[in-house]
Amino acid sequence: MTVAVQTGLWQLDRTATTVAVSHKTMWGMVTVKGAFAVVDGQGEVRPDGSATGTVTVDAASLDTKHPKRDKHLRSEHFFDVDNHPEITFAVRGAELRDGDTVDVTGQLTARGISRPTNVTARLTRTNADAVSLDAEFTVDRDQFGMGWNQMGMIKGLTTVKATLVFVRTKTA
Repeated sequence: MTVAVQTGLWQLDRTATTVAVSHKTMWGMVTVKGAFAVVDGQGEVRPDGSATGTVTVDAASLDTKHPKRDKHLRSEHFFDVDNHPEITFAVRGAELRDGDTVDVTGQLTARGISRPTNVTARLTRTNADAVSLDAEFTVDRDQFGMGWNQMGMIKGLTTVKATLVFVRTKTA
């Protein structure tokens, strides 16, 4: 990322960032969608072009526009926010490829369980003071201890869509 992004420290712009999820339920007939209201993060682009950082999501801030469902998603059946209030994605490396494609390697932690996760993002804006990345990837919730599935209603993978906007804080 040496050419497209300035070296230095970057802070997530919480007002311009979105992290949303969608999952098919009711035996695939209904898609439940929600967004996390509280997302934070930071990153560093080093002089050699390597990038690291962390994105943290407040698991209790998930809003699906259905209070009873949101309460259930916060329970021990899913996110267990009383014991695991945050979901984190620790970026171990990010490499710019083919124009605006960024290969991101990291570790996703939800419900206290960490798994290596690779994500392909798209660099949508870069200038001296701001960087925007769009990413979409899937997560197998069973791998994170969220296997609750009454009558087989919830199958398949959860899709995560994120638009992350970082603003430059200072030179490294």
